[in-house]
Amino acid sequence: MSRDEVIGAIRQTKEELGHVPTLKELNLKTGVGAYDIRRNFGVYAEALQACGLERGGSGYELSPAQIFADWSQVTRLLGRVPTLAEYSLHGRYSVKPLTRHFGGGWTRLPAGMAKFARENGLEDSAKDVLEVVERHLEGKPGGAGYLMRPATPILRPGLKKGEPVYGPPTVDAHLMLAPTNEQGVVFLFGAVARKLGFVVLRIQQEYPDCEALREMEPGLWQLEKIEFEHESRNFLLHKHRLEKCGLIVCWKHNWAECPLEVIELSSAMKQIG
Repeated sequence: MSRDEVIGAIRQTKEELGHVPTLKELNLKTGVGAYDIRRNFGVYAEALQACGLERGGSGYELSPAQIFADWSQVTRLLGRVPTLAEYSLHGRYSVKPLTRHFGGGWTRLPAGMAKFARENGLEDSAKDVLEVVERHLEGKPGGAGYLMRPATPILRPGLKKGEPVYGPPTVDAHLMLAPTNEQGVVFLFGAVARKLGFVVLRIQQEYPDCEALREMEPGLWQLEKIEFEHESRNFLLHKHRLEKCGLIVCWKHNWAECPLEVIELSSAMKQIG
C-alpha cells in the first residue's frame, strides 16, 4: 500500500469505529499491516500524526498515570521491557508523551517508570512490572545500559603516556557527529539495532550488506536482507537488484518513490532517544 492509501484506510476505519483505531483494529478492518506502516511511516504513531490523529484524541493531554498504565500493560503482555518498535505496535499512545514525561529518552524510560511507580505508591499494584524493570536495569547505572563503563581490566588499559586526555562526553551519543558516509551508517545501525528490533547475523562486502533477524510480532522473528546507504537514493546509483534486498537503512531518505522499506536513522534516532 502507498502512504496515501494507508492514511485513507486509517481515516475510514476511524469513521466506522468512532475512535482512532489501534493497529490491530486497522488490520482487521482494512488489511493494512505492520509492514505497510513500517515501509511508509516507520512506526504507527507517525502514521496517525500524518492523519492528524493520536490514540487518545487530537489535542488530548495524557496524564503520567495513563501513560504508566498503558506502558505497564504492554510490559505485562511481552513479559519484558518493550522496545520502541514493540510499544509502537502494541501501545495505545505515541512515543512522544512517554519520553516527555519519563526520562527524556527511550532507553531511560524504564527507570523513569519505576521512579514514578514508587513516588505514587504503586509498588503493590505494579509489583510485577517493577520486577521486570529491575531485571532489565540490573547492572545498568541510571538505566542507560549503553553508557555502562567496562568492568574488565582488558577494556580499560589505563592512560597512554604523552597522549592528550579528554573529559567524559556531555551528551549521550553512539556517534558524536552525524555520519557523512556509508561506513558511519553501518556503525550507527550496529549500535542501535536491538532498540530498532533487529539482531544482526552477518555483515558482508557482497550485496546486500547485512543479514539480520527482525522481530515481526512478539516472539516471532524473520530474516531481513539489508543494504546500507548514506542516502537512500544511492541505491539507484549503485545499480542494486531489488529482488535481493528487502530493506534500506540510511542516514537520509531522499528517494520518495523507493519500492523498498526504508529506515532513516536520522529520524529513528530522535524516537529511540
